[in-house]
Amino acid sequence: MSTIPELTTISTQRVLLQPRKYAKSPGSFILIPLLPQKPQPRTLPNELWIKILGYVFAAYYTQAASSPESFVTQRQNLLLVCRNLRDIALPLFYQHAVFTTSSSLERFTDHLHAADKQWDSIRRIPYSTPGRWVQVLDLSDLRCSLWSDVCHADEILTRLFPLLPFLAHLTLNDTLTLSRRVLTSMCSRDGNERLKSITGLKLVSASVDYDDPFFALLQCCNNLEQLEFTGSGIEPLLIDSPNAITDMSHLPPKPLHLPQLRKLSMVAMHCSPVMFALLHAELPSLTHITITPYDDTTISTSLVPQFIEAHGTKLSSLHLYAPKSWPTMLFQSPTTLLHSCPNLYHLSLENPLPALTIPSTMDTHPLHILSVPRPVSDFLKTLEPLLQKLPNLQLIRSRDVRWLRAGMSSRAVEAGVQGELRQWRQRLARRRVNVVDATWSQPTA
Repeated sequence: MSTIPELTTISTQRVLLQPRKYAKSPGSFILIPLLPQKPQPRTLPNELWIKILGYVFAAYYTQAASSPESFVTQRQNLLLVCRNLRDIALPLFYQHAVFTTSSSLERFTDHLHAADKQWDSIRRIPYSTPGRWVQVLDLSDLRCSLWSDVCHADEILTRLFPLLPFLAHLTLNDTLTLSRRVLTSMCSRDGNERLKSITGLKLVSASVDYDDPFFALLQCCNNLEQLEFTGSGIEPLLIDSPNAITDMSHLPPKPLHLPQLRKLSMVAMHCSPVMFALLHAELPSLTHITITPYDDTTISTSLVPQFIEAHGTKLSSLHLYAPKSWPTMLFQSPTTLLHSCPNLYHLSLENPLPALTIPSTMDTHPLHILSVPRPVSDFLKTLEPLLQKLPNLQLIRSRDVRWLRAGMSSRAVEAGVQGELRQWRQRLARRRVNVVDATWSQPTA
């Protein structure tokens, strides 16, 4: 019977060969390794892996707009590397949730509900996973063309919002009209104090008092830093019949506490209970406003001039914007914008361009950047006398015009809007004011 040696590890440094028990000549022999022993690899702490994977996911988010499908695939492939990396990357995977179809949003909601049913408080975790990992919900590319799609998305969001207690940034689009039950679901969920921004929200409400779920939502979100919502605009028939437009002057001021709000956008809205409440709120951190100009001479109930007058002293950026619609309705902007906003750094105007004035009591105005839709000769005549009181003006941007590429004929360069833009550039260059196009670039030689 042959003897087969057995391997016995006495220590990590010595390995002995021992024959079987009934061998004729028992003994032990040291097994000498032929290759040097490899040292144990050093592992990075989880905090460093979280930092590294955070940069990787951030790079994926920048590519999501161009190719949403590859964005999802790349994120999922990162979870398949190994088990340890998956455990670290999984919270980051759910941190930024982007959806482009209703089916994917519904599957995600069902997954959160299934996980919530399995959650128990014995683990001493405040909320179930992965719902508590979601901090950003991006629905900007979720388009609902039919009314049935809007109702379906409304039902999904009603079920989804209570499962996201740590949601900080919510992005919607103008095709999603949130109903009263969705806004009520958001008001009743936990973690509204963690919500930092709401953008892309569309409001279609005929309420004339504070019985509005969106107003109740703003009362719950005290730490909002950015708020953007779009109204339903004004129908042409309502302009001819002023009595059909609701007047908010009978409402008593309702307290609205938003001390962290820095950026506010109210597009296609002349008055509403929320706008009336924001008009009488203090808003100490507000520095940027995007608003559609509705003058009070045409629409007597418009709150836009009062809103700019009330909050203009704190603003550093004011953007007047009228959405493209048919039929096109453009209303006159206030001519006292520089009066109401003495600390303005960037001013963006809308057609028809107002004849701006500077009060005689003001020596200089700190305006640096001025944006206009298109160059107009009449506005240049109004602007040139004001340049003496605008010593810091450095840039004038034409938002809807781009310089012609190099190689075009001299007649094409001097005709139409291009000719007017080059004339602005020549006349304002004497004042050391640069004229740029929509891409913030100057003409090539």
